[in-house]
Amino acid sequence: MRRRAFLAGLASLAAAVLAGFVALTKLNFFTEKVEEVEMSGGRRLKLPEPSYRSPISIEEAILVRRSIREYADKPVTLKQLSQILWSSQGITQRSTGFRSAPSAGATYPLEVYVVVKEGGVEALDPGVYHYLPGSHEIELVKPGDYSRDLMRAALRQEWVLEAAVNLVINAVYERTTRVYGERGYRYVYMEVGHVGQNVYLQCVSLGLACVVIGAFYDDEVKRIVGGMGEPLYIIPVGVKKEPWIR
Repeated sequence: MRRRAFLAGLASLAAAVLAGFVALTKLNFFTEKVEEVEMSGGRRLKLPEPSYRSPISIEEAILVRRSIREYADKPVTLKQLSQILWSSQGITQRSTGFRSAPSAGATYPLEVYVVVKEGGVEALDPGVYHYLPGSHEIELVKPGDYSRDLMRAALRQEWVLEAAVNLVINAVYERTTRVYGERGYRYVYMEVGHVGQNVYLQCVSLGLACVVIGAFYDDEVKRIVGGMGEPLYIIPVGVKKEPWIR
C-alpha cells in the first residue's frame, strides 16, 4: 500500500510539474513566436544586426545624458533605428529569451511601436511599425505619416512632430498581473522606466537625442498606433544638433 501511495504521489507531482511548465510557456519568452504569428499581417523588414561596442563608455553616456527637445533636420539611419529598438526590448540571450531591459518574472509586458514620419528614416517609408524582438524585425502596422496626429494627441508638444521617429511603448498588463496580481502593475511601471533609460543612453552613443513623454490622450494614441496594450511612453528621437562629447 505504501508503495502504491508513493507511486501515485510521484505521478501527481510529475503531472503538476508538467502543468506548471505548460503554464510557464504561456506566460513568457517561450510564446514569442506564437505571439508574432498572431500579430502578423503587415509587411516585415529585417533590421540590421545591432552592435555591441561603442566608442562612448557607459560612464560617459550617464554623465552627459539629458532630455533633448530640439533636433537637427536630418533623418536617422535604419542602423540607428535598429540599435535603438534593440536597446529597448532586443534579445540579449537566445537560450533564455532574456531582453535588454529587466522584466519581473520574464513576463515582458511591453510592446514597442515606431511612428516614422516622411523622411524620418533613410530608406524606410513613413508609417507605424511594430518591433518584433524575437526576429529583430519591424512589421508595418499601417502606412502613412502620423507624426502630426501623434503631436496633437500629445497635447501639441511640437518636439513630437520635429523628431525623426517616435517610439510608443505600450503595456499589456495581464502578462505580468496574472503572475503577480495587482502588484504586477508596479512592476510594469518599473520596467518601462528601465526601457526609457536604455533608450536615452543608446541615443547618446549614437549621436542622437530623445525625451520621454507621459502627457498625452491615451485613447488617441491607441487609435493612431493601432496596436495592443495601453500606451505609457512616447519617446521622440532625432539627430542631436551638437555633439554630446567634444
